[in-house]
Amino acid sequence: MTDTTLHNPDRFMVDLRQILSQGKKRIGLLLGAGVPVSVRVNNEGKLDDAGDPLIPDVARLTQIVVDDLSPEDRAVIEKLLPELGDNPNIETILTRVRRLSQAIGAAEVHGLNGNAYEELAQRICEKIGTIVARVLPEEPNAFTELVSWIGGTHRDHPIEIFTPNYDLLLEEAFERARLPYFDGFTGSHKPFFDPTSISEDSLPPRWSRMWKIHGSLGWEVKPDAIIRTGSREATQLIYPDHLKYEQIARQPYSALFERLRDFLTTPDTILICSGFSFFDAHICAVLDEALSANTHTAILAFQFRPLEQEELAVKLALRRPNLSVYARDGAVIFGVKGKWRPGEPPTEEWKNIRRTFWESKDEGESQFVLGDFARLARFFALAQATDIARKPESTIDDKADEPDGLPAAGTEHA
Repeated sequence: MTDTTLHNPDRFMVDLRQILSQGKKRIGLLLGAGVPVSVRVNNEGKLDDAGDPLIPDVARLTQIVVDDLSPEDRAVIEKLLPELGDNPNIETILTRVRRLSQAIGAAEVHGLNGNAYEELAQRICEKIGTIVARVLPEEPNAFTELVSWIGGTHRDHPIEIFTPNYDLLLEEAFERARLPYFDGFTGSHKPFFDPTSISEDSLPPRWSRMWKIHGSLGWEVKPDAIIRTGSREATQLIYPDHLKYEQIARQPYSALFERLRDFLTTPDTILICSGFSFFDAHICAVLDEALSANTHTAILAFQFRPLEQEELAVKLALRRPNLSVYARDGAVIFGVKGKWRPGEPPTEEWKNIRRTFWESKDEGESQFVLGDFARLARFFALAQATDIARKPESTIDDKADEPDGLPAAGTEHA
């Protein structure tokens, strides 16, 4: 008879809830492209459970950008696709276009020379910028709830947010709440990127850190600096090709990736991932290296899909026991893969708390729901609540422990 490993979500969520409420732990967030997908809006930009994602995921973004290009540009992209492997996305395409612009000079590939490929890259970035330049809905939403949690606790260490997303939704949420944050830029007229400030980390803990590791709308290259314009039309530094830029333009990305590495190799650190698919090789290499080097770092990855569909995250978690993957139907915890099965609630009140991370359906099927960023943000916001009398209403349609690793007590065998 084969043993089936079962994980009790209550045991891990009670510990995570305590960590989130205390403000003692060094906590970082890695927020991927799936995060704005969880916020749905109507044509007027108002929250609407039946609406479309505020910003589409990478696959949909790729389709929209390519379809919106001119027929001539699409023809070139179609010729490049067979060279890019399986399921290339817009970032893969942009990297290929930029490298051709640097490599071929006056020669031609698929009818374009180097200058023409550089112009094509600019047009692609402009299309991306148009799609991701959405404004945060005025109503309370997942982003404002996350920021509410950040600002609601006195902290020994600042919250650090790492994101490959180009949008300005987090910035809007912080500024709407009047909470200070630092993103590596300094100055007021034309803020410039200052890598020294990133490495020194001398700001007080109430200043959150926001690191846009793939660039951002509003960044612009000047001869002697990278500046932040605040304009959604500035798309020059969207998704860097890590081999492309000269020293000035390469500076933000090297400094920000080094910051991620330093954060993960700091003892007693926890990184919580949401909306991150583990497809990004650059980011995953840093995660893998840090997990190997520092066993006192823990990464908790909250994934939207069932466990079997989260192959890349699961593969890394099985190799690195200080990475835990929490999926819809199961988890990999402490290097052990298993299905979810809640136990007896530790208290009567916990039945209400359980509803913030576990959804029981009438037909008997149940699932772990924190892979949805909107549900995770609500879980964060309610971490300090002592009385949750009813199931909180989600802002959208529904679609742990200590950093040493998760204890064996959290795993049951049936």
